[in-house]
Amino acid sequence: MRRRELLDWLVLVTCGLSVPVLAADAPALMLANVYRPGVPLHDYWLSEKYDGLRGFWDGQQLLTRGGEVIAAPGWFTAGWPAEPMDGELWIGRGKFEAALATVRRQTPMDDAWRRVRFMVFDLPAHPGRFTDRIQACQALVRQLHRPWVQAVPQERVASHTELMARLDQVVKAGGEGLMLHRGDSFYRAERNDDLLKVKTHEDAEARVLQHLPGQGRHAGRMGALLVETQEGVRFRLGTGFTDAQRERPPAVGEWVTFRFRGVNESGVPRFASFLRVRADAPPR
Repeated sequence: MRRRELLDWLVLVTCGLSVPVLAADAPALMLANVYRPGVPLHDYWLSEKYDGLRGFWDGQQLLTRGGEVIAAPGWFTAGWPAEPMDGELWIGRGKFEAALATVRRQTPMDDAWRRVRFMVFDLPAHPGRFTDRIQACQALVRQLHRPWVQAVPQERVASHTELMARLDQVVKAGGEGLMLHRGDSFYRAERNDDLLKVKTHEDAEARVLQHLPGQGRHAGRMGALLVETQEGVRFRLGTGFTDAQRERPPAVGEWVTFRFRGVNESGVPRFASFLRVRADAPPR
């Protein structure tokens, strides 16, 4: 266990939270940058960005992006190949909380897992470029023949205007956004422009450091969270919470996802708004 992971584990224990089972190392994942107009879209494949939880099949077990072992029922992963698969554990558009509740349980519930689909979008160990990996992924999923394991559909888009129209269509239907994947790219376990997320807003993760007391109508409950991003930027996150969330705020040590609109000169996110608690810590 690496030093930062050990610190996270100690925070969970101190706060009385359930401690997930960790694999030896977090999986080496490909991470996305944010799309900006001007990208040569003819080089990319387009797919939906599913609002679920990242799942990594290492050939033997199913892991979160932070390296936690997911307690899926035996039947869910029975017969899965030795080849690693990268994907999203997804129930449906607008059902992130249901997916989170299902996947985080250390004792899996069959009825809940019957709703989960593993949407496979890449094969990390495959030596080919992404266009080749699309075909290999589709063939692998067909051969596996498990209805809850699906290859993510990929399509082409010709222009920024067409991309924005497609984004608007997906968001209006309850989707989270889109992903662009460079067709001639190899699978590289790093954040780069080979993989781009396309959303109506930017989002990021931060760890809760402290509950700040509320004032006025929020007196006696949480007014804001003091949080810290992976880059070490600390700021107050005070909007986007329901009354119930202010009564029972995310625990110290938990990671939260927030929306924002760019950053100021000191790197603090502008107009940051709470979105949800993350199921696991983001990769480092």
